[in-house]
Amino acid sequence: MNDGIICIIPIRGIGDVQPGDDLADVLVDALKRNEIALENGDVLVVTQKVVSKAEGRLVNLETIEPSHMARMAALQGRKDAAYYEVVLRESRRIVRMDRGVLITETHHGFICANAGVDESNVADERFVTLLPVDPDASAMRLRLALRERCQADVAVIISDTFGRPWREGQVNVAIGAAGLAPLADYVGKQDPYGYTMHASVIAVADELASAAELVMGKVDRIPAAVVRGYSVAPSDDGARVLIRAPERDLFR
Repeated sequence: MNDGIICIIPIRGIGDVQPGDDLADVLVDALKRNEIALENGDVLVVTQKVVSKAEGRLVNLETIEPSHMARMAALQGRKDAAYYEVVLRESRRIVRMDRGVLITETHHGFICANAGVDESNVADERFVTLLPVDPDASAMRLRLALRERCQADVAVIISDTFGRPWREGQVNVAIGAAGLAPLADYVGKQDPYGYTMHASVIAVADELASAAELVMGKVDRIPAAVVRGYSVAPSDDGARVLIRAPERDLFR
């Protein structure tokens, strides 16, 4: 647990990332313009959108032939059939489908709306972005590149915006991570009153992703931020450990 002050520093002026861009170079240039020097122990939070753009995870809906099921979904929803077809292709299974809203399990194992297929913050309205193929691998590549270019050992979180069952509003969560333990396990430890905890496992990677969203916003064109002051527990587990196993999921 961190005992000091945590600072969240927005990285402004990153601009529109294009397919094939070296995202590490883009971020390093922006850091220099902002006069921000990465330090050992920093956590860099980067939105999924810029990672997906750099990796070419874009689809032109004009190239998509909708299936019968996609056309049926379009009759209920507010998006066209080509969009729903992309959602279906990015889904392992449909968890719930109602009034044109699809809650799906992605091929990664994430449970989210529309398999993470997103129309926002894309210049061409007929293009959508997909989630990175392997967000943990993307985070690790970025971590290693930044360590080489900046001579600083930083952790990296790739964040995305998810809704939450039973609660209004959305929050940023970690879909990819490298260099930090995504979970803080307090099981077996005693609280100040002597009670031994049996089920307290805190998703610190999600909390850091949500905290970074406070300075990044959804429309402010700030797709990255540095969290400084949090005491990182090093790990190569990746964000995959945040996905609950089916046998432990009471709602599946």
